[in-house]
Amino acid sequence: MPPPESRGDMSKIHLLSRPQKLYVICAAIFLTALVVAEATAGKLFTVIHLPFALNILGTSFTEVTMTAGVIAFPITFIITDLLNEYFGKPGIRFVTYIGMAMIMFEFGLIQVAMAVPTSSISPVPDAAFDTVFGASGRIIIGSLVAYFVGQLADISLFHWLRGLTDGKHLWLRATGSTFGSQFLDTFIVLFIAFYGPMTIQTIVAVTLFNYAYKFIVAIVITPLIYVAHWLIDRYLGQDVADEMIHAAETEKSILKGNI
Repeated sequence: MPPPESRGDMSKIHLLSRPQKLYVICAAIFLTALVVAEATAGKLFTVIHLPFALNILGTSFTEVTMTAGVIAFPITFIITDLLNEYFGKPGIRFVTYIGMAMIMFEFGLIQVAMAVPTSSISPVPDAAFDTVFGASGRIIIGSLVAYFVGQLADISLFHWLRGLTDGKHLWLRATGSTFGSQFLDTFIVLFIAFYGPMTIQTIVAVTLFNYAYKFIVAIVITPLIYVAHWLIDRYLGQDVADEMIHAAETEKSILKGNI
């Protein structure tokens, strides 16, 4: 049994530091938005009806169509950049791998939910449930591939731009990394999930519509990243925040021990 004078210190072993709490909160928000995006990606919705016909690869489109999964995009965009900024490649890569595991976990749970018998009093019949979640297999496979490629591209671009600008111009690395990675992400998931039922022309069109939306959102919410950056600096304290950003730039972990 430890001596009495050491018990006070041992009681603090399991207390999280502020950087650790920040990491848990960011990871929780990111993973929640990610799983919701995967669960809703099978729905396509019309954003606007065009006053003219838009020709893409020889096919005319009169409306802008996107997947419902893009609704969660602004959240994942903000959190990805905050994790990159304060925790660097090791921090965001770990959340990326956990995200891939959670997508697979989600797929397994959906398969079990589809397999269990439906009660006679269920307000949602088998046919409706299977229609909504039955296409999740291809969507989740596509999402896994696209998510992995897109996230790694985003991380690499973010840190390349950070080095290129000597850590200046947060807006440039935040938006630039997103613009460079999201076309790949969007096209890959749509191609794997919908090719067959949808033509390649339609997939390219929906990809472009989704990408344009993400492009606009990335610009519009850039001020929110600065606000979140300011709030986090206040929460951590400027000295700790600066130390974390420096550690992120040199790819060292700031989560070892309390600060």
